Amino acid sequence: MENKFILGLHEAGIDDIERVGGKNASLGEMIQHLTRLGIRIPAGFIITVEAYQSFISYNQLADKINSLLAEIDYENIESLRRAGLQIRNMIRNTKFPPDISRMIIDAYFKLSSEYGQEITDVAVRSSATAEDLPDASFAGQQETYLNVRGPAAIMDSVRNCFASLFTDRAISYRQNFGFDHFAIGISVCIQKMVRSDLGSSGVAFSLDTESGFKDAVVINGIFGLGELIVQGSISPDEFIVFKPALKGNFIPIIEKKLGRKDQMMVYGDDPDERVKIIPVEKSLQNRFCLDEEKIMQLARWVTIIETYYTDLKGRWCPMDVEWAVDGISHELFIVQARPETIHSRKDHKKLTEYMMCPHQQEPILKGIAVGDQIGSGRVKIMYSLDKRLTDGNEFKAGDVLVTDMTDPDWEPIMKKASAIITNKGGRTCHAAIIAREMGVPAIVGCQKATTLLTDGMEVTASCSEGDEGFLYAGKLPFDIIETRLDELPRIKSKLMLNVASPSLAFRFSNIPNAGVGLAREEFIINNYIGIHPLALLKHKELGDELLSAHIKSAIRGFENEEEFFIQKLSYGVAKIAAAFFPHTVIVRFSDFKTNEYRNLVGGSHFEPVEENPMIGWRGASRYYSDSYREAFSMECKAIARVREKMGLTNVAVMIPFCRTVGELVKVTRILSENGLEKGKNGLELYLMAEIPSNILMAKEFAAHITGFSIGSNDLTQLTLGLDRDSALVAHLYDERNEAVKRMLKMLIRQAKLSGVKVGICGQGPSDHSDFAQFLVEEGIDSISVTPDSVIKTIRAIHAIENKMEAFMPEENYA
Repeated sequence: MENKFILGLHEAGIDDIERVGGKNASLGEMIQHLTRLGIRIPAGFIITVEAYQSFISYNQLADKINSLLAEIDYENIESLRRAGLQIRNMIRNTKFPPDISRMIIDAYFKLSSEYGQEITDVAVRSSATAEDLPDASFAGQQETYLNVRGPAAIMDSVRNCFASLFTDRAISYRQNFGFDHFAIGISVCIQKMVRSDLGSSGVAFSLDTESGFKDAVVINGIFGLGELIVQGSISPDEFIVFKPALKGNFIPIIEKKLGRKDQMMVYGDDPDERVKIIPVEKSLQNRFCLDEEKIMQLARWVTIIETYYTDLKGRWCPMDVEWAVDGISHELFIVQARPETIHSRKDHKKLTEYMMCPHQQEPILKGIAVGDQIGSGRVKIMYSLDKRLTDGNEFKAGDVLVTDMTDPDWEPIMKKASAIITNKGGRTCHAAIIAREMGVPAIVGCQKATTLLTDGMEVTASCSEGDEGFLYAGKLPFDIIETRLDELPRIKSKLMLNVASPSLAFRFSNIPNAGVGLAREEFIINNYIGIHPLALLKHKELGDELLSAHIKSAIRGFENEEEFFIQKLSYGVAKIAAAFFPHTVIVRFSDFKTNEYRNLVGGSHFEPVEENPMIGWRGASRYYSDSYREAFSMECKAIARVREKMGLTNVAVMIPFCRTVGELVKVTRILSENGLEKGKNGLELYLMAEIPSNILMAKEFAAHITGFSIGSNDLTQLTLGLDRDSALVAHLYDERNEAVKRMLKMLIRQAKLSGVKVGICGQGPSDHSDFAQFLVEEGIDSISVTPDSVIKTIRAIHAIENKMEAFMPEENYA
């Protein structure tokens, strides 16, 4: 006879949500269908919703609970807390029906014997029947208990799971979304623990959680049990893997960030202490919690899980997965998987952009940006929920919540906030998860928010400027721009983007584009590395102890200084290349001037002081110089790593500020020595046409390259003989000057004659739509503009194309 109260985890499937809840149904489905593909999931059993309902009925709790729920004033947080606590205590202090109690204990002993133990260690996890509803995410609203052993502890944990259906935030959430409190049931999973207290654990998403970019697996991980990630107590390591390249023999890890893992949760030492938090030894703090092999294995598993559920549901179904590595067997396990419920239900044909209006303010705080929105309001600092009420000082709708870290009980307050600022946490902590869900901008991991800010001060929280979130003093103006992408006119010209920041690349990939016409290495070197490349290679010879100490700290997690530079640069380039794959991404080699190189850490040891750096030792002249060639080789190795190891062969390279054909030949020779030979594995080589000699000698230059990319900024200053940084002659600076336009006509004509490509990546078309129209009329192959100029440029190009009545095949549309 079928046992309606207990079910083996392997017996459940996705059609059993009403009986076993979303998480348990998902685990059972994966055990049945994905273990044959090599995905490991720990064994366990399920206490069904019928058992919960029988528990409620046996103890006649429904009427008592409904009576307490009816008395709640949902505008009064104290009222909610009082009722919630009474309901939870009522459930915790109630006994199970004897037959169900016996069944649970028997199933536990059977599971223990399967692992050759008398009483094994298990995780007790709740699973609500509403978790998989399309319009509401119930993730994290019910409880998990780790390292539970013995019948008595099991029964207490199950009761606590039942009680967790009535936490303050769960009651508030159901009220907010209009769910009947008893229409939602709860099931409990008793699952064998993975000894990640001796290994590592974390979460993984089959998309980028901030932008919704579909082709990335984002992994967060720590040493020990994974609860500290959700609690936000520590900053986890982060890895990003490019999904499409998983199909080849590549290792497409396009991002590795070392977290601050100074604590870890492990098993407790006595029966009353299931888990405890201990400090992490220094050597472990400086190591990533996963090696390449495990990162790749996990990324493949997450992709398999996403593909399975997408096929099952008949629509894109990105997944939120919890994983653990057993420190004894060193095996990887999946311990939970649920559908992601934010980006999967967005309207992807609507582009909503939050943009700060121009201002001169420096941020007063920085942290990790959650989402891409902007919010402003008055600061309300809260150290705990118990102290949130003072006379006339309750948290008000529109306030900016500032706290050390939130937990699920804070959700009724979080939904009132215009922004959330926390000292602790990472991208997958509780505050970040709930902020995304509620559509509230949050900046987490600020470290000193509660110290530096004061109650009542007005602030603006911006999450619209990349991975980093900025908090500004005062209510600063910002714009919200909405564009229907399906209503934009189609154009025949190839419109590309200029992208500097890798942290914005995934977000920009949603904008109509035909690839990236300019990705600047300088931004990556300045912001991701921050140290002069020669200082990395030669600091030990300089006797500069402060410099050496800084470098030692910076390269934590990397094998040596050279690997630090190569890998960090490769991650920045790869993130941009992945965002726009398979479209071409043209990466310009570094084009710092000497004064800019001096500003990098250690730069003063290696850079001369020039009278006019703008036309001094920059671009190609550095690359073959004996003084810099070793550093340039590291740039080449980084690009080769992106193309060959990560599989991002859409990366093309561009040489800037190359004065003579002889210089070009010298540089191409160095490129070949470092594995970057034009044409090899489809590598395209571009020359930045920004010096009059590039135009006048275009035929000779063209013999060595794939194409030209016009740098209109420098070309304008060198054609008109003015310093573009000088305010005294700024009124003369104009890319539309007839002399500049004649140069461009000459180049476009010669490029066509030579059979090479010609595009533009300078600022001109971004600033002046009529300039873009002129270039289209001249027959330029591509125009690359800043992301904020795309919409107006599309409309301008469409207008001139209509006027020209030119015909081009459909596939040339951008």
